[in-house]
Amino acid sequence: MGKSNKLRYRRILLKVSGEAIEGDGSAFDLQRVGRIAEEIGGMQREGVEIGLVVGGGNIVRGGYLEKEGLSRNQSDYMGMLATLINGLLFESILNKNGTRAVLQSALAVRTVAEEVVLRNTLRYLEEGSVTIFAGGTGSPYFTTDTAAALRACEIGAQVLMKATKVDGVFDKDPERFEDALFFERLSYSDVLARQLKVIDMAAVSMCLERRIPIVVFNIYKEGSMKRLVHGERIGTIIEG
Repeated sequence: MGKSNKLRYRRILLKVSGEAIEGDGSAFDLQRVGRIAEEIGGMQREGVEIGLVVGGGNIVRGGYLEKEGLSRNQSDYMGMLATLINGLLFESILNKNGTRAVLQSALAVRTVAEEVVLRNTLRYLEEGSVTIFAGGTGSPYFTTDTAAALRACEIGAQVLMKATKVDGVFDKDPERFEDALFFERLSYSDVLARQLKVIDMAAVSMCLERRIPIVVFNIYKEGSMKRLVHGERIGTIIEG
């Protein structure tokens, strides 16, 4: 594995939403998942140490189930299991493509994933394996954004990269409002005060405490991840 001297970030936590990999009428767009996996592999070969959290919204949306009268606890556990399915998918495709990957789960499912044990996690990262975190935090009432922030803190990530379907953070939904205002840079306090919905408030608070910058970017634009780890300004950066 070659290492680039031009990297701005050498250890990252990448959060990919489940909706970002959803197919047209199916849970997965395998072509899209494959392209994301190829970009992850390219970063890994350059020496970037990568933690990956994938949401489960393409399979189960816990908030929707709760609104339909299901228990919040059960709804959240269903969502956590959905992230395990997505984690298995990424682990399989990454390894098939020659990118070493290992799946860890906050829920005990020993037949398909090992438990999250931080000393093992750090060793995998140092050895160059993409480490995929499934099962959220292992407890209900937390989003996968919060799980991503937690893992970013635990592994000492230099940045939390949140991949979305839009170009960054806007003052309102850019897919619905043509006059939506794009923010190139925001402070943590800006996001908290404005209650911008692009990322969970608990996740922002955790990154604020550990001073981990958050970059929100459009994963559909090919090459964005590589450009980000090399220091290009893409999307919205939340820091300071």
